[in-house]
Parts: sequence; structure tokens; C-alpha cells
Amino acid sequence: MDWFLEPFLLGFQQRALLGGLAAGVMSSVVGVWLVLRGMSFFGDAFVHGVLPGIAAATIFGFNPYLGAAVAAIVMVGGIELIHRQTALKEDTAIGLLFVGMMALGVAIISKSSSYTGSLTNILFGDIFGVSAETLTAMAVLGTPVLLGSLLLYRPLLALSFSPTKAKTLGMSPRFTHAALLVLIATAVIASFQAVGTLLVFALLVGPPATAALVTRTIPQMFVTSVVLASFTVWLGLVLSYHWGTAGAATIALVAIALFFLVLAVKPLFRRREQPAPKEVAA
Repeated sequence: MDWFLEPFLLGFQQRALLGGLAAGVMSSVVGVWLVLRGMSFFGDAFVHGVLPGIAAATIFGFNPYLGAAVAAIVMVGGIELIHRQTALKEDTAIGLLFVGMMALGVAIISKSSSYTGSLTNILFGDIFGVSAETLTAMAVLGTPVLLGSLLLYRPLLALSFSPTKAKTLGMSPRFTHAALLVLIATAVIASFQAVGTLLVFALLVGPPATAALVTRTIPQMFVTSVVLASFTVWLGLVLSYHWGTAGAATIALVAIALFFLVLAVKPLFRRREQPAPKEVAA
């Protein structure tokens, strides 16, 4: 039992766990809609699209949450502009902005005297440096993410399966899509400082994708995704402590490993559930 409890005896370790759990719950809830709508690539692009804003905040010394928010607005606005003003599909616009925003972020960071350290902190965060102020900010930003996901459940559900049907039911697919982008942006902005952009993406996609393998209804998928995200954060921190590895990277690896473990084990349970063939009387 000590092997599991020892990593959380100190205050900074407990704050790391709380910060990771907050990021995991927010990301896994929003991530369900990303997985259902096939928008995982957008999630990846969006997470890295905030890099210039965070980098600028690091270099010029202003609030990183403000920098990330401005970068998120530019990212979404750029995607919508390309999609509406050209015949190119949305995934092409996402790819262009993904590369452009990330390259701009790295270029800005390269002006820093501590280039490598700054880039590492942005990508992987500093989960063991989570402060009480960071936890408060995560709580403030995380509350509207969870409430928004709950209030927009029916419109997002309809949009995920049939935008046309959503429109016939009197819903606004465009508004619902925009609201989803706001939820994603808020979850990313709330989490990046604690766990880094790479882990945010791992939590956005990993737990929901794993939940999709073992559930049959959307509510089950939500609950399973949150449970898996929480377990992933806890196990990742435990392994990080005992193995001496980076906390955020270890959590991300656990999230991906769980997906492939469930994918490998699932066929075995499916075979057990199949009824045995009946003997044919001679």
C-alpha cells in the first residue's frame, strides 16, 4: 500500500495530483465530443496552436492565460476564414494553421536565453510545480467547461451524429460548433500551465477513445472517460515517482498504453460472451 501512497505524502505532490485530476476531468469530458465528431486532429492542432501566445507571455512577461486565449482566437478565426473564403476543406485549414502557429511559437521561444527550458515547460508543463493559485484558476475555468458540456448535451449530441437533423430540430449547428470550440479552448487554457500542451492532448483523446471501446451509450462513455482520465493521472504520477521519469510524459504514456491494452483485451471478452454452438441431434 505504501508503494501507492508514498508519491502523495508531500504538499507539492498532492497539488500535482489535484492539478492533474482537474485537467483530466475537463479534457476527458470535452474530448468525448472530439472523438464522437472525428475531430481528434483538430484537438491536436488546437492544443499546439496556443503555443505562440504562451511563448509570447513567457518572453514578454504578461499573463500566459491571456496569451493562450489570444492565440486560440487567432487559431479558430484563421480556420474559419480559410474554410469560408476558399474551396479548401476544414482539415486543410487546420493543417496549415497547426504548422504555422507551432512554428511561430518555436520561433518566439528561440529568442529566449533559456530556449530549451522554456520549450520543455510549455510542451510538458510543470505538474510538480502546480501552485494553489494555479489550482484556483483551473477551478474557475473548469466550472464553465463542465456546465457548458452539460447544458449543451442535446445540441452537441445531435450535431455529432447528424448536423442536418439538428437543424430540423430547431438547433443551430453553427452556434453549437462554435460553443464546442470555446469549451475546447477553455479546457486547454485552463490545463496547459499545469500539465503542458502534449499531456492536454493525451487527455483530450486517450481516455475518450478508450471509453469508446468499452461502452455502448454516450452517458456511459462520459463516465468511463472521466474515470479512466483520473486513473491515468494517478497511475502516471505513481510510476513517475518510482521510476524517476517526467510526470506529464509518464501520464501521457499511461493514457496511450491503456488504449492499446483495452484494444488488445477486448476481443478476448467478446469471445467469452459468444454462446457455445449447440449440438445438432443426429
